[in-house]
Order: sequence, then C-alpha cells, then structure tokens
Amino acid sequence: MDPVKKQALERRAKHIRRKTLDLCLESKEGHIGGCFSETEILISLYDLVLKPEDKFILSKGHACQTWYVLLREKDYNPKLAAHPDKDLENGICCTTGSLGHGLPIGTGMALARKIKEQKGKIYVLMGDGECQEGTTWETIPITTKYKLDNLTVIIDNNKLQALEEIEKVSPMNLKNIFQSFECYVREINGHDYEEIINALEEKVYDKPKIIIANTIKGKGISFMENNPMWHGRRPTPERLKPAYEELNKDNKK
Repeated sequence: MDPVKKQALERRAKHIRRKTLDLCLESKEGHIGGCFSETEILISLYDLVLKPEDKFILSKGHACQTWYVLLREKDYNPKLAAHPDKDLENGICCTTGSLGHGLPIGTGMALARKIKEQKGKIYVLMGDGECQEGTTWETIPITTKYKLDNLTVIIDNNKLQALEEIEKVSPMNLKNIFQSFECYVREINGHDYEEIINALEEKVYDKPKIIIANTIKGKGISFMENNPMWHGRRPTPERLKPAYEELNKDNKK
C-alpha cells in the first residue's frame, strides 16, 4: 500500500475512535474494547469495499457505536440503541445483539441471492467468543453445501470474551474448525489495512470465505488494550479523558 494512503488511513482510524468515544458519551452506552478491535475492519468495508448492492451485518451487535459513526458519515441516522435494530432506511438490514444470529441471517440472504441469481455480497462481522454459539456450527454446513461464495464472514479474533480470555473459557482453533467444514479460510492482522483489504477483495469460488482477523481488544488506547474491564464498562468523561489525550497526540487536522 502506498505510504501516504496508509498514513491517511491510520489518521482516519484515530478520528473514528475519537468519534466513537463521543458517541459512547452521547448515548451513555458502549462496548469500547470490541468497538476498537473492529475499527480498521469497518473502515475498510465502508470506505473501500462495500458496493451499493452489498449487505453488511454486525453480528457482534454490542459493538455498534463505531458502526453508527460510519453510518452517520454516509448520511444515515441510526437510532443510538445499545444494539442495532433493523432499520433499512438507515443502513441496518437486521436486528442483532443476541449473539449467534448474524451468521444464520446472512447465510439466508446469501442463499436467496444465489437462488434468484442476484448480484451483491453479504458480509458478516462476528466476535470470536460468539463462535461458541451453536447456531454458528449449525449454519456453516449450509454455507458449504450451497457453495455460498457470495458470503464473507469476518471474525474479530481479539481473544477476549466479556471479562475473561477465551482460552480460559472455551478454547477453539477457529482456523482448523472452519477448514474442517471445507470453508475457505484466511488469517490476517485485523489492524493492517493492506491485509484486510486484500482478504476482503480476494475472489473465492464455490466456498464461503472466512477471514480470521487477529485483533487487539481496545486497540489504540494503552490502558484499554487487552483489558477485559473495557468490554462493557460504562463510559464517563472522567474515565475517557486519558483516552482522548492519547488519540489527540500528533493529530493532524
């Protein structure tokens, strides 16, 4: 990637993280850790990849504030709820928040488009802890049986769920499991724009694409990174002041 473009995208990530904090204070809600682990993924999708005929589902619906920021930039006006409610006029194609639902819904959308021979891809962003839901493994065989190469699933693999490490709760080798179902699997650095965009744009035929994006929960704020406390901690001006200070360092307007 061109160094100038890369620097611009890195500045944009800081900007989006600041706006996410603003929105968390405005709504008095926020799962900031999960929002910050997915930031570069969402920017890549909404700035560079998604086409008008595509659909995006945030299955890890609790981490919706960063998504709301990007939707607002696209002149949508989503309701600032703790979890996304279906609102087609404002860019939200289904309700999420109860984990494990986004993938089945996205699979149904992708299958319908295959049957109707319609253009457009379905992108689903899930959490790694969310993959423990049984609906994930009930759905994946359908994606391979019907060769849903119009479906891309991105796993935000930040290795934390709620207040504990996934390895201490229910460890899973996601790459091996998805491959055992004959999915196409690619593992990337979920904060590296070049890797993200290349993986999203890679052409895959006759298989669903699974992108395991290795990320850091709370990315960009030193005291939040890999800190389970910031999974769903209530945002207050006092708690977020040092976060703003970090994000404002070397800020180029």
